[in-house]
Amino acid sequence: MLGSGPDWIAKAGRVARGFSATTHRARGAKHSVYVVLLHDARRSDPWGLYVGQTSRDPDLRFDQHKAGYKASSAARRFGVRLLPDLAAHLNPMRQWESLEIEAALAEAFLAAGVPWVEGGH
Repeated sequence: MLGSGPDWIAKAGRVARGFSATTHRARGAKHSVYVVLLHDARRSDPWGLYVGQTSRDPDLRFDQHKAGYKASSAARRFGVRLLPDLAAHLNPMRQWESLEIEAALAEAFLAAGVPWVEGGH
């Protein structure tokens, strides 16, 4: 994932792999959850994660954030790259479940020691 990245990144990976989607690849499933690595050098612990959900391809959605289109301020300003290993096993899923998993995953990352988590609405 990150090589010599933050200490908590491996734990975040284990947490994410503990999630599953009941509507994964169900008929009509077209939503995805995605995770973006954040970096803000002004913070004492500069690394964090943004958790989002979309009906678009996560790569396209990340590009939209960076371009400022319907963007999260954190993802636009501090987004480094997607971390597909943290959510690809869940996608696609139905919209209602993507909203639930987005919020639960953000909470789980915080509980696992990720110092800064955005999104997860």
